[in-house]
Amino acid sequence: MAVREDRTFEKVVIGLIAIAGVLFAYGWATRDDPAEKPYLKIAGGGFVYNYRVAEVFYGFTAYVMKPLPIGSWLIAEFEDPGGGPPMSVETRLHARSVRYGVRSPSIRGVMAGKPYHISIRLYNRTRTKLLWAGEKDFVSQLDDTVVPDKPLVIGPGYHPNPELGGS
Repeated sequence: MAVREDRTFEKVVIGLIAIAGVLFAYGWATRDDPAEKPYLKIAGGGFVYNYRVAEVFYGFTAYVMKPLPIGSWLIAEFEDPGGGPPMSVETRLHARSVRYGVRSPSIRGVMAGKPYHISIRLYNRTRTKLLWAGEKDFVSQLDDTVVPDKPLVIGPGYHPNPELGGS
């Protein structure tokens, strides 16, 4: 009489390997390839009116979407609402951060409803190779007439500005 071997364990292992293979193939087919992602994503931005210190600026937030070469430079050129050449702002990117806030210098001449352009470029460490480029327009809902010509307060304690007759 022949003894029948119990092959249940082997069948379970083969079934688990087959299931793992199918799941791996599905995951591989539906993955997001990092090489296809852009280096940066512009997540938001706009105008900031600080009437207390009589300052207006605009800017954006950039998120790093894939690893960057060490020492990369983010260069943004902001349209000057008051006329004149674009204002350039340079930011050195580093490995410890994935989010960068970039803002223009203080500006004047903002008109409500008019789009203002920002040109964004990402360069390697030596600024010889362009890695990524993007454009963004921001529209303010307010004119900058809501901001006084002189600051209402001065100093770290927000003391009234004596030039305005404050005590």
